[in-house]
Amino acid sequence: MFERMAPEQHDTLDGVPEPAENPYFFGHDDPASMLVSSYRAGKLPHALLFAGPVGVGKATLAFHFAYHLLQHPDGSTAPEKLAIPDVSSSLFRQIAIGSHPAILHLTRPANEKSQSFKTVVTVDEIRRVNRFLSMTSHNGGYRIVIVDPADDMNTNAANALLKSLEEPPARTVFILITHSPGRLLPTIRSRCQVIRFTPLGSQALFSALSQFEIPQPVDEASRQALAERSGGSVRMAILLTQYGGLEIAEAMDAIVRSRSLDVAGAHRVAEAVSARDGPIRFEMFNRRVLDLFADAAAEAALRGDTQLANRLSQGWADSRVAIEEAQTYNLDRKQHALNMIVRLQDSFRM
Repeated sequence: MFERMAPEQHDTLDGVPEPAENPYFFGHDDPASMLVSSYRAGKLPHALLFAGPVGVGKATLAFHFAYHLLQHPDGSTAPEKLAIPDVSSSLFRQIAIGSHPAILHLTRPANEKSQSFKTVVTVDEIRRVNRFLSMTSHNGGYRIVIVDPADDMNTNAANALLKSLEEPPARTVFILITHSPGRLLPTIRSRCQVIRFTPLGSQALFSALSQFEIPQPVDEASRQALAERSGGSVRMAILLTQYGGLEIAEAMDAIVRSRSLDVAGAHRVAEAVSARDGPIRFEMFNRRVLDLFADAAAEAALRGDTQLANRLSQGWADSRVAIEEAQTYNLDRKQHALNMIVRLQDSFRM
């Protein structure tokens, strides 16, 4: 039975390992091979940007590669394949619990006032980099800074990180995890080698779900539907099957298809995603809103309907701002959900 060792994060899911404590890695052979080869050749960049969809294994590879670097401090004699973590080793346990002196993991910090997590990676978190790098490296080996997700840095944090990226000490590697590279400062992107991650294939997706003991559809049609709707993301597949994500997505799709607003249905959805015990459902709701706008805008652009594409793109941008404001200012979630539903309905009905 799974027992958590890693500190809880803002997006922790019950019964699912955090990337730091996850001994399994599925898919993405090309990124893993490139990293290992660069290290063996003595050409490892000082800054890497892992870019790709949410929940496909970017952060897991970051920690597995950190394990690889620390397990094999001499790159020239390191194995040709990514090291498989030994869960019984002290190295794995130190990485898992966040106590290894050569790894600094930066993410959204806890918010003591609300007893939850802050909505951004703060400048105070990034300032820890200078203190970390001022210390002598562990056994003369690599020091690894992992920022996950780098998308969540506020402006001050991003500028502070940029200073560290400009003149990094020797044998230091920054790994920035991003789901939306466009949200990062161009000056940060230009200082990193981008490693692109694609959605997982069905086989890798269901292998991961099996390893985490997540119940899966039995019939092939349902499995294929889950693979498509999850977008090759293990996290999204878990949310869809275990947190009511399928029901939320279907309700949102019905709202978009309807010619008139189902007021009672809108209130049912808003109540379901705004419950006190439902922050994950609230996250799924917001993500589905953005996906609906983005997918429809892309389809309109392909058809050559630039007017519709522009309107839907503006709907995406307005929704993104509304989501950030709801999170930042802790606005009423039900009212936020209702506003988003009305925006969706109006945008798709016009």
